[in-house]
Amino acid sequence: MAQDKTTENKKKEGQEKADTENTRKENEKLKDEKISEYGQTMLENSEGHYRIHLLSIVGEIEGHENLPSGSKTTKYDHVLPQLAQIEDDQKVEGLLVLLNTSGGDVDAGLAIAEMIASLSIPTVSLVLGGSHSIGGPLAVSTDYSFIVPSGAMIIHPVRMSGMVIGAPQTYDYFKRTQDRITGFISSHSRISQKRLEEMMINTAELTKDLGTILIGEDAVKEGLIDEVGGIQHALKKLYRMVDKRRGGK
Repeated sequence: MAQDKTTENKKKEGQEKADTENTRKENEKLKDEKISEYGQTMLENSEGHYRIHLLSIVGEIEGHENLPSGSKTTKYDHVLPQLAQIEDDQKVEGLLVLLNTSGGDVDAGLAIAEMIASLSIPTVSLVLGGSHSIGGPLAVSTDYSFIVPSGAMIIHPVRMSGMVIGAPQTYDYFKRTQDRITGFISSHSRISQKRLEEMMINTAELTKDLGTILIGEDAVKEGLIDEVGGIQHALKKLYRMVDKRRGGK
């Protein structure tokens, strides 16, 4: 009788181990799929047991219209629900945003930026490669921002594709849209709205366009980005912010 119980317990333990291993493999598979499909994952292997959500914003910001299938895009209709889920998940302690974007849809970019700015958890951004055009508001939407030494940001006037009606109302709309962008950037960074507008209409840097290119330290000097640094600096800063929040609870 005792031997039967021992055998039964061993079988039960074996089944529990198998179930645990299957769950682990399934979670790893889901994690890999999330990275490949959405450029997102959870960073939770640090010594301080921090739970940091990683969000990648790459390629072109896609708005209401689908871009060609060959284009690398960040879809705002994917990102917005994920940000809402992050805010609702009490286990997530911080958000790290990696940026390498050419810009894209103004409304979609601002919508993502506003969502990030309104999160209650600590947030840090890191500009890698570039964060151009509407990537500007995204870069400054976090509590603290970094840019790698070779990272670039292009500040230029608002553009519109498709038919443009040559009427005063059209130019007024352009101005209001541009004010939305410069207003957001100036309210979430150390640069003034006036200085942003000056850089937007600069004719000395881009041969076929208006605007200004800021590389690494230049973006920090202008007050657009907080600090030059890489992934280790961004994570350390985020860990310190999480620690401070933990201590305040």
